[in-house]
Amino acid sequence: MSVSNLGLIRWLTFLMFTMFAMTTDAVGVIIPEIIKEFNLSLTQAGAFHYASMAAIALSGILFGFLADKLGRKRTIIIGLGLFALACLLFSLGNQFEVFVVLLVVSGCAIGIFKTGALALIGDISTSSQNHTRTMNLVEGFFGVGAIIGPAIVAYLLAEHVSWKYLYIFAGFLSLALLTTAALVRYPQPKAQQTESIDLKRTFKMLGNPYALGFSAAIGLYVATEVAIYVWMPSLLKTYTGSAVWLATYALSVFFVLRAAGRFLGHWVLARFSWSLVMMCFSGAIFLCFLGSITFGVSGAVILLPLSGLFMSMIYPTLNSKGINCFAKHEHGTIAGVILFFTAISAAVGPLLMGVIGDVFGAVNYGFYLAAGFAGLLWVAMMFNHVKKPADKRLAEIDQGEYGE
Repeated sequence: MSVSNLGLIRWLTFLMFTMFAMTTDAVGVIIPEIIKEFNLSLTQAGAFHYASMAAIALSGILFGFLADKLGRKRTIIIGLGLFALACLLFSLGNQFEVFVVLLVVSGCAIGIFKTGALALIGDISTSSQNHTRTMNLVEGFFGVGAIIGPAIVAYLLAEHVSWKYLYIFAGFLSLALLTTAALVRYPQPKAQQTESIDLKRTFKMLGNPYALGFSAAIGLYVATEVAIYVWMPSLLKTYTGSAVWLATYALSVFFVLRAAGRFLGHWVLARFSWSLVMMCFSGAIFLCFLGSITFGVSGAVILLPLSGLFMSMIYPTLNSKGINCFAKHEHGTIAGVILFFTAISAAVGPLLMGVIGDVFGAVNYGFYLAAGFAGLLWVAMMFNHVKKPADKRLAEIDQGEYGE
């Protein structure tokens, strides 16, 4: 495969992650608007987030194997087409329930094309270390999308234009990416599997200790991260101190730091042990949440956005290491399994925070739960650094799959 074609595939992957981040990570800005528009409680409005996350979870576990069975190209085209359809239909909806249904459809689509894209990263990587660095670059572009999405919504609202146009824009972008995906030539992974590629193999993989271990760690991380972009804007609306400008742009600051850290991760992970980086950064995240609880909103306005810098490398690195505990011809399936736990955590974590906020009368109480997730993640990363349970398996994969 030519170098230029590989470059086009990389950019296609980068832009796919940018595109869907524009919609999924903009919900924190949209939720306060739909609460006013439809007179919703925190729990009800949270459906704008957890409906799509639940759909991504089901799609990952039910359709993740398609990337291994149908091929990366077909899977990506199917997912992008479905995503474009769901986003463009936002232009016709005016009811909260209709929007939730469309978010479910778009979530299913994301699950399909994301597992195809994650499997594709393995096909174009030269080693598990290269895979991890590439994953950080990909997630860096996801971080860029997470900056662009809320910025578009903020601009639309400032101009008194409906937030729905964010989804319409994403729909047209998806059509453009679909066209590119249909024209580009993809690398062909070695077909080494001896068992049928179906749901039975997916559910069998759920019992694998590497799949479960990395999925559990990712689940804890995601529950911590999503607390920021779903509920931090609502939390900081109560801030009345001298840094009002920071409270106003806190989510943008968080996303900028997260994106910058992921691009930096390509350099950091080439020079330091990934397990050491995970332990130190997860500890810093926990301290940010602990400080936010201790010092209240005046501390949260600084510490919660700052946590984005420490969060930056954790998800792509753990995701990469989890996928690389398996052969390349299984990358679509394992990516779907990990995505299932990722999205379930992203759905359930904010939902529980919303319920706690409704019960106790304020959204800040939900952040006690998020701090608990952050603390458990730190413990898990300390165990991983000391015991290094996956190092032997990762070395075997480098020898067998990448020839190192």
